[in-house]
Amino acid sequence: MSSVLDRFLRYVRIDTQSDPHSESFPSTSKQRDLSNLLVTELQELGIRDAHLDEHGYVYATIPATSEKAGIPVICFCSHVDTSPDVSGANVKPIVHRNWDGADIVLPDDPSQVLRISELHDLDQQIGNDIVTASGSTLLGADNKAGVAEIMAAADYLMSHKDIRHGVIKILFTPDEEVGRGTEKVDLLKLGAEYGYTVDGEAVGTLEDETFSADGLRITIYGVSTHPGYGKGKLENALKIGADILASLPKTALSPETTEEKEGFIHPVFMEGIQEKATLDFIIRDFTEVGLKEKEELLKNITETVLKQYPGSTAEIKLTEQYRNMKKILDQHPQVIGNALEAMERVGLNPVQRSIRGGTDGSRLSFMGLPCPNIFAGEHAFHSRLEWVSVQDMEKAVEVIVSLCQVWEEKA
Repeated sequence: MSSVLDRFLRYVRIDTQSDPHSESFPSTSKQRDLSNLLVTELQELGIRDAHLDEHGYVYATIPATSEKAGIPVICFCSHVDTSPDVSGANVKPIVHRNWDGADIVLPDDPSQVLRISELHDLDQQIGNDIVTASGSTLLGADNKAGVAEIMAAADYLMSHKDIRHGVIKILFTPDEEVGRGTEKVDLLKLGAEYGYTVDGEAVGTLEDETFSADGLRITIYGVSTHPGYGKGKLENALKIGADILASLPKTALSPETTEEKEGFIHPVFMEGIQEKATLDFIIRDFTEVGLKEKEELLKNITETVLKQYPGSTAEIKLTEQYRNMKKILDQHPQVIGNALEAMERVGLNPVQRSIRGGTDGSRLSFMGLPCPNIFAGEHAFHSRLEWVSVQDMEKAVEVIVSLCQVWEEKA
């Protein structure tokens, strides 16, 4: 199982950043660079049906080694793209061997420092090998740690035919970071009954609940005129947009003021000219009721601001993004139970918890593939301080292999 680090270091050097403003699918063609490599490596392992489809999805099948009938087909899934929030080009991974707990100063930008006092779970890694980027980019552990772990597990299973398991499916998706990771997936071709995304954080965690999520776009139509003669006439759409942003709650309902089961309203994009401006928001909550309350609040803020600009109007477009997967997973307790047992078998004390975010598993669950999220060891994702522990990645590989055995034994 030692191949997981080598694979990870190879994968993160490939720029696979997705683009939320692209209309193509995948949103960036460079995601295929990694996907093509994964197909080649899977085929070299002897997985003959591994292929990249026209939409940028990698599908592969590890054949069963058990003759037992009725073993459910399970799938392991990770995404190849990295976040648009921080550059993913020219990643230079650094392995900090046998880390002693001292601050880790990233060499390409010494202002980027990993400190135990500031980063969640870092204090659990003393003596382990920590992988970071160099300070000018993200690392890409989200989700190339998961990709490397699935690949290392596939390598292990293909070279240890004595391990009894059923048919195992592998799925690598594009564009998860821009909310489109399952848009063109072919579940009929995949042929799995249950799935697991490998895209979680701390070692031993199993996430069975996500936010419910919507996107909301406000398009503002102001009144444009020559600024030299604009008195009493000009209504600047950019200023209207700024007033809407300034009217959001200052001490609540934002990512920077919420935690645990609290939802938020989060502006993510603004552009425009004085005649027309666009504001994009993401709305998050664990309940449908909470989601709708926040959307109504944002609509009311917009209406209140527009009363100050009688010549201007606004259009509001709401787009459903994903829903809390717990609603589906509660109907399939064996999916959770088997994963918890697999973690216990490799010496972990598993922790079930919620994600303040979403995964491909959210949509896959509602599409008919119940799919909780297993830890991948990634931390501080979407930032230049992103890190992962080699030992955590190796433990994730053990869990994947163990999980395949649990399903076979319980069939």
